[in-house]
Amino acid sequence: QVQLVESGGGLVQPGGSLRLSCVASGFTFSRYGINWYRRAPGKEREWVARINVSGSTVYADSLKGRFTISRDNSTNTVYLQMNSLKPEDTAVYYCNGFSRWGQGTQVTVSS
Repeated sequence: QVQLVESGGGLVQPGGSLRLSCVASGFTFSRYGINWYRRAPGKEREWVARINVSGSTVYADSLKGRFTISRDNSTNTVYLQMNSLKPEDTAVYYCNGFSRWGQGTQVTVSS
């Protein structure tokens, strides 16, 4: 059974950092690229970043320099390190891979 489970969200002040995790199971993780998306309140889902099988990465232009995606194939985990967080980063963050979605993890940036 394919599963993607996100964690690491929470409440953080503007300028703070969070690291999200996505643990995958049920498929050969190392053979698939993984994406992070987010959905802010009242907005459409937005693509955030992707990490390919090779480890190469791509980011949404608006997030370059603040977010970093990485993967650990030994633990079937993809990370999203988020720095210099802004209130507009408030959203539910989802990982996507093998045509599956996780349940999401809430990130709230507020003072």
